[in-house]
Amino acid sequence: MKKNVLVLFGGCSPEYPISLKSAYGILTHINADKYNVLAIGITRDGRWLRYHGDYEEILNDTWQQNHRQCTPAFLSPDRSVHGIGEVKENGLSFTYVDAVFPVLHGKNGEDGSVQGLADLAGIPTIGCGTLSSALCMDKYRAHQIVSLAGIKVPKAAFFNHKPTAEELYEESKTLTYPLFVKPLRAGSSFGISKIAKKAQLVEAVDLAFQYDSEIIIEESIEGFEVGCAVLGNDQLTLGRVDEIELSHGFFDYTEKYTQKTAKIHMPARIDETAEARVREAAAKIYIALACSGFARVDMFLTPAGEIVFNEVNTIPGCTDCSRFPSMLRGIGMDYATVVETLISLEIS
Repeated sequence: MKKNVLVLFGGCSPEYPISLKSAYGILTHINADKYNVLAIGITRDGRWLRYHGDYEEILNDTWQQNHRQCTPAFLSPDRSVHGIGEVKENGLSFTYVDAVFPVLHGKNGEDGSVQGLADLAGIPTIGCGTLSSALCMDKYRAHQIVSLAGIKVPKAAFFNHKPTAEELYEESKTLTYPLFVKPLRAGSSFGISKIAKKAQLVEAVDLAFQYDSEIIIEESIEGFEVGCAVLGNDQLTLGRVDEIELSHGFFDYTEKYTQKTAKIHMPARIDETAEARVREAAAKIYIALACSGFARVDMFLTPAGEIVFNEVNTIPGCTDCSRFPSMLRGIGMDYATVVETLISLEIS
């Protein structure tokens, strides 16, 4: 008997458009002979709609326009339901769900919110759980844990309220420019600024606070960024390491999704010993932050060969050309195999 897999996409996040692309990738690679696929889209204003239409309309963001293809729906927290409810003309209809696959980037999706709802419902989540999702989304607290695991993190200043200019200058006076000013829990580089001098600090902090109620200011790390895909629970599969080559600035939203001037090298242009060290560090970080299912661990590699932690993406980009599947293709896993492995980790 086929198991029911619920894919959640969209969401109340600036990363809504990226979620649509990732969800399209997942939905078109799930083995329909083995699983019944249910799709619920969350609109930008927070409406949950069971979607019955063509996946191409998710990709071009017209999925919610045909009302005959959409039914108001919700993930029921009632464990006796163990699934979703749909509001139909003749009343409520319920469907059992074996696992929830959240393909939601950023706030209200990647931060433990949806994972917590699935926990209440007693439904397994494909990917990281509530605790690890919340921790990894929180740049400051994730860095604290990773540093305790023995991996270097950037020197930083943390603010849980909007500081006065005097407080800001005092708390950041020991940091060396250039600096990165970041919202604590935003993804896809939203609200992040790279600044070269003190005169730019207040404006950058104001921008970061537009995206979150807490921020972090970090020293820039000399070197380049590397990433490693990690897949699994108890037994981990590590992808090849990739490398981001920047011509200027940093890997912001535009560069992440257009790569106008940035270039991603997969595999990274590093020797076998360095790659082994990066992969080992990725596994250590994944375990320290209680990750499960899958994640992409991002780090810096300095000219002296030091590995410095950057962040963990618990729901990394999942398009055909995204970094996560690309790194796993480097060890011989095609996209469909990655998706099947992820589902099978939660559905036996």
